[in-house]
Amino acid sequence: MTASAAILVPLLLGPPAFVDVAADQRLQKAFTTAADEYHVPRSVLMGVSYLQSRWDSHSGAPSVVGGYGPMHLVDAQQAQAQAKPPRGSARPHAVAAGPPDSHEANPSGSGLEEPTDLRQAARLIGAPAGRLRTDAAANVRGGAALLAAVQRRLGKPLSADPADWWEAVAEFPGTEDAASAATYANDVFSVIRQGAHRTTDAGQRLTLPASPGVRPRTSPQDAARSKDVECPVELHCSWLSAPYVEIDDGNYGNHDLADRPRDQKIEYIVIHDTEAPLASMLLTVQDPTEASWHYSIRSKDGHITQHVRTKDMAWHSGNQFVNARSIGIEHEGFLRQPHTWYSEQMYRASARLVRYLAKKYDIPLDRQHIFGHDNVPSPTAGSIPDMHDDPGPFWDWRHYFDLLGAPLRATARSKSDMVTVLPDFATHKPPFTGCTKSGVPCAPHGSSAVRLYTEPHEDAPLIQDPGRKPDGEDSTEDVNDLGSRVSAGQTFAVADRKGDWTAIWYQGNKAWFKNPKKHPTAVGASGRMVTPKDGLSEIPVYGRALPEEDAYPDEVPEQSESPLPYSILAGQRYVTQARLAGSYIDRSSFGDTPNPVVKGREQYYEIQLGHRLAYVRASDVDVVSSSATAGPPAGHTPRPPAR
Repeated sequence: MTASAAILVPLLLGPPAFVDVAADQRLQKAFTTAADEYHVPRSVLMGVSYLQSRWDSHSGAPSVVGGYGPMHLVDAQQAQAQAKPPRGSARPHAVAAGPPDSHEANPSGSGLEEPTDLRQAARLIGAPAGRLRTDAAANVRGGAALLAAVQRRLGKPLSADPADWWEAVAEFPGTEDAASAATYANDVFSVIRQGAHRTTDAGQRLTLPASPGVRPRTSPQDAARSKDVECPVELHCSWLSAPYVEIDDGNYGNHDLADRPRDQKIEYIVIHDTEAPLASMLLTVQDPTEASWHYSIRSKDGHITQHVRTKDMAWHSGNQFVNARSIGIEHEGFLRQPHTWYSEQMYRASARLVRYLAKKYDIPLDRQHIFGHDNVPSPTAGSIPDMHDDPGPFWDWRHYFDLLGAPLRATARSKSDMVTVLPDFATHKPPFTGCTKSGVPCAPHGSSAVRLYTEPHEDAPLIQDPGRKPDGEDSTEDVNDLGSRVSAGQTFAVADRKGDWTAIWYQGNKAWFKNPKKHPTAVGASGRMVTPKDGLSEIPVYGRALPEEDAYPDEVPEQSESPLPYSILAGQRYVTQARLAGSYIDRSSFGDTPNPVVKGREQYYEIQLGHRLAYVRASDVDVVSSSATAGPPAGHTPRPPAR
């Protein structure tokens, strides 16, 4: 222990006692007490913790690098043992392979050494290390002591002015490049400037008052990045190439050359999680016999690695039509381990990247253009059961769109004939099973998912998905079962209302969800819907929009249509946010130039059919606007981004 650090150890002092503090205010009090004890501005301590964990305790569960508690203090001795993939990982090939030896395959070059060392923090506050893993107040005290130690090591005073702590904040998470460290510090100071209010996963209510006088600094640009990387200037991003090579007899992998957006507009960004440790996935993306994606984002610190140029087409979604029009981003994590993997730094790095790409390619920031792998339509009826489920019900879409600067919110009064699903993530905790073992209940956790029933009561059967379970099996509460749920930000046409229940049109059926007025799980929406043309009793839906027959040149085989096993019946309505022409790219040959895009004249509408998207022919439908009740609700203002 250094002499300067030793000064910080409070002599003969145990943890502060909580006297007459409301149960849901104890963590707020812990921040105040720790800030006073170690002479760290409370706003700085709370701002750092917000970036580390959004003040969550994660029920004592460690992160992928063994980080614990609201300050994400890292116990390096336990990190590798704790960060194991769950049983039954969704990708059989993506087993833990261990960190690659090359610096290129492990872009940051960082090991497990952290400035946020939990055991050092325990020594500074005179407490057992185990206590900092499970006691949120002790964890906050440890974080305060470490921040003060960093400030002293930098030769700076323990000032009450937050501006004097910028360098210590930049150094706190252990980021190795100047650009990312500055971006982290500026994120902290932006939270301090804007303020934040949140109820944590443990039910603690915390408020960081806004400090308008606090200002971020200008972030340096990353001069060391590869010329191949397409990334925001304020982030340090690496390049690790996916191979475009011939394997045998004309077969090739693992992506397609293209010339987007010249030959094909980029319209979508698909959010994935890896279902494997990132080290394993970095090996996978270098294997020409495996899949590919454009970017990987590390859980620990949000580091971004690019693998495929955005002009080229990666093989990531399970639907070639979507691949041709999308950019795929993998996020290190398991959908069944949300505490361990979905870090705030990863969310923020991802949102920065998506904002950059959306601006570059003019992609709308809505849930029919920015969506999960679990929302990708199946290209054919037979492939529905094989489609993926990530990033799953514990990905916080509401927070993610706040970070995108496009908050999900009401755009109409509550009685509108369209609704946007929008549960409060922190308090909305529907039951799930299968996180640790099939049939075993998952620990309660905030969720973006809302469950659907056949009737307006919770004893009714769940809505069934004939495509996902063609043998007639029932939908379940399993964390991977998408058959009876919708997700935050998705917008649907209202089919009926009864008391605290709302019904929507969902895969050709009326599906009910609980939507109480005092704590709504959906809000009024405005926009456009499609409905079958007069005289059509039902119309088909598709998982891809193909060109008409005469659009194919002689050398390209015509693709057979495969309607999905759902129908839109007369009188039903489905929300659309895009119209597009059919297209197809032949992938039968390997070459040095992109294969031509077959472009049709047939027009389609993209719709929110169920949990997944789908397409209908424009010639089959009429487009209608939401009812006259639509319009901004009285007194509505968007939520602040720092929430």
